Amino acid sequence: MLVPVLLAGGTGTRLWPASRQSRPKQFLPLAGGETSLLSATLERLQTLDDLGDALAIGSEAHRFVIAEQMHGAGHNGRIILEPAPRNTAAAVAAAAFEARARHGDEVELLVLPTDHAVTDQAEFVATIQRARAATGAGRLALFGVTPDRPETGYGYIRAGAPVSEGVRVVDAFVEKPDRATAEQFLAAGDHYWNSGMFMFRAVDYLELLAEHARDIFDGVAAAYEKATTDIDFLRLDKASFEAVRSDSIDYAVMEKTDRAVMAELDAAWSDLGSWSAVARAVGVDARGNSATGDVWLEDADDCVVRSEGRLVAALGTRDQIIIETPDAVLVADRSREQDIKALVKNLDAAGRSEATAHRKSYRPWGSYQQIAAGPRFQVKHIRVTPGGRLSLQSHHHRAEHWIVVRGTAKVTCDEREMLLTENQSTYIPLGAVHRLENPGKVELDLIEVQSGSYLGEDDIVRYDDVYGRPELEEDDTGAAPGTGA
Repeated sequence: MLVPVLLAGGTGTRLWPASRQSRPKQFLPLAGGETSLLSATLERLQTLDDLGDALAIGSEAHRFVIAEQMHGAGHNGRIILEPAPRNTAAAVAAAAFEARARHGDEVELLVLPTDHAVTDQAEFVATIQRARAATGAGRLALFGVTPDRPETGYGYIRAGAPVSEGVRVVDAFVEKPDRATAEQFLAAGDHYWNSGMFMFRAVDYLELLAEHARDIFDGVAAAYEKATTDIDFLRLDKASFEAVRSDSIDYAVMEKTDRAVMAELDAAWSDLGSWSAVARAVGVDARGNSATGDVWLEDADDCVVRSEGRLVAALGTRDQIIIETPDAVLVADRSREQDIKALVKNLDAAGRSEATAHRKSYRPWGSYQQIAAGPRFQVKHIRVTPGGRLSLQSHHHRAEHWIVVRGTAKVTCDEREMLLTENQSTYIPLGAVHRLENPGKVELDLIEVQSGSYLGEDDIVRYDDVYGRPELEEDDTGAAPGTGA
């Protein structure tokens, strides 16, 4: 059995302001269309034989969005929650322990970052199938991308003698080169981009990790042994996992073993690590421009322009990145796109919430977005998915008015229960114990008007929650504790 392992951590700050800590790039539709990168990762595996349910590895803050997108792609596998980021060696070790416990020693893992784009899905699947012959014999496969330009932003693999069709011995790993060296690699024809994708049997990976990085193996083994189960989530033991050394699979295992092989991948792959990479994945026009959303370009060349709502018009621009979101706009010279990460760090240090959090916040039951705010009032758009149910809660400092604009709302307010449909409304007095549910089969949209002396998201007392969130838990998007939902 082949089990996909989805690496769903990371913040993708080089794609700010679209990608932020509260909802990073892997959960966004950045490669065109409406499918998120995580969902697309699963969808491209649908034609593989003997495919098991996926294992995903991510953070506590994103657990519900991972679950939602996995279920939407038809996978009901386990989600492993990391108490802290410890790089790929530890993350994949946790997945290997879980896969081996569920499926036995022969289970194979296909380790996939969830922020990649692949255009030629048939060739991608064919490459995986070619690599399985090698991994079934105890080798550990990397996927080396056939380069089409002298890229300085990727690490490289120097390929050696053939092992089988499309699979070669790994001669060496090469760090990110300068431009001249990258041009030499491209001309030589034996250097490939290191994609960060891997395939191997769980037992082989754990054996080599124990041999070459025993401290990581022991630490993850302890975290897995003490893990607890919560719905579909496997929570690794916090103290044990936080003590694990951070290292990548490449450094911890692949560069130290003679069992590594490389499968040649020529499937129009991109890691979407920059806005220029997104432009290549989405496509460009005859003047080199990549435009997404409501964009109007005149006399523009080699620009990346993206609108999430408002019209963005660019006139006489060259080599610019222009990204519009509801609460932030980025304008940057393309030569400086690698500095966007530093820009976000500076915004965060200055206390700007836009650095890490979107105006739209996601919850296990749906989402909410601020529309307007002022002294003693705030207006939000709340969307509840069918079957979604907010926690039973009350507020010390604010009252709320709810107006249904689509769907049906089931409202609990103290001892009363009522059903509201379109254009009906209700009032939730300050201190009332209340709950909102969507009993229907279509999404529930309503407008919430809050009024009171304090409208902070930490003004909540939570009495009951079907999603198992405690009263003052950090919310599901990594924002302030105790979000009122």
